[in-house]
Amino acid sequence: MQDYIQANTNGHLHDAREASISPLDRGFLYGDAVYEVWRTYDSVVFAWAEHWARLEQSAAALGFILRCSPEQMFGEIRRTAAAYRVATSDTSDLYIRLQITRGAGTIGLDPGLADGASFVILVRANKGIPDDKLRAGYTLSLATTLRRNSSETLNPAWKTGNYLNNILCLGEARRRGADEVVMTNLAGEVAESSVCNLGFVRRSAGESGAVEIVTPPLRSGILAGITRELMLAKIAPEAGFAMREAVIRPEDFSDFEECFLMATTRDIAPVGQIDGRHFRVGERTVTMRLKAAFSDYVARYVAVHPEQRL
Repeated sequence: MQDYIQANTNGHLHDAREASISPLDRGFLYGDAVYEVWRTYDSVVFAWAEHWARLEQSAAALGFILRCSPEQMFGEIRRTAAAYRVATSDTSDLYIRLQITRGAGTIGLDPGLADGASFVILVRANKGIPDDKLRAGYTLSLATTLRRNSSETLNPAWKTGNYLNNILCLGEARRRGADEVVMTNLAGEVAESSVCNLGFVRRSAGESGAVEIVTPPLRSGILAGITRELMLAKIAPEAGFAMREAVIRPEDFSDFEECFLMATTRDIAPVGQIDGRHFRVGERTVTMRLKAAFSDYVARYVAVHPEQRL
């Protein structure tokens, strides 16, 4: 039952295929919601505190208050994960999605019509990276019909239930046969993919051939990814690599030897090409060394957080 999804709606455990929210819920009607995704490693929820802090920031940006404490919600996640294990007998690592909406109420855009926050937890097996993508890398394509939302309109830094921009851009890339999309902002700067941050690797000219890793800055209009932040602040430096933020444009792709995706569910995933521009992939690449360094970091995290075991 690998495709089974266990749900928890406001404390009620059920098969996710069963209806559980009011048709008047503002998350359903208007995308008036925030969410976070965690995954487990060896049954330990990874980066719990970092994701929860971002959830609170997103809710504050939308102007509503979370009704529960992180301890209470972790307890609900533990209940949901246990129900998933019972229903499936699956012992693999888990994908955990928590969505919190402003609630239900009378139809109308006025936030004051909402009756209070509501939550849904979804738990399933974490699918990870297919073996063929790990070997050959993902294929990306640049969105040309639409651009990333401006941070002055609906800020991509808020992890909200409104994903129409991402969906439409990804649809364009998929119609060209790509796995994922590269979105640019209104200034033509590279932002991110539909659900992942981007990283690029290049070597400096000269005999030293020093490796530099760059990722688009937050001001280019991207989600402040947890994996991205860990790479910048801890993992890349510990692995001996310099990683920094820099504005990147599509015409700069030819300057880079490697490209990779960063996301909670995939950690570090290689990119093989963007619209015919091929990048190095394989065991000896910087990308795979970063992936190994990420795995080392995860092992240390799991060892010191037994309280987050499900």
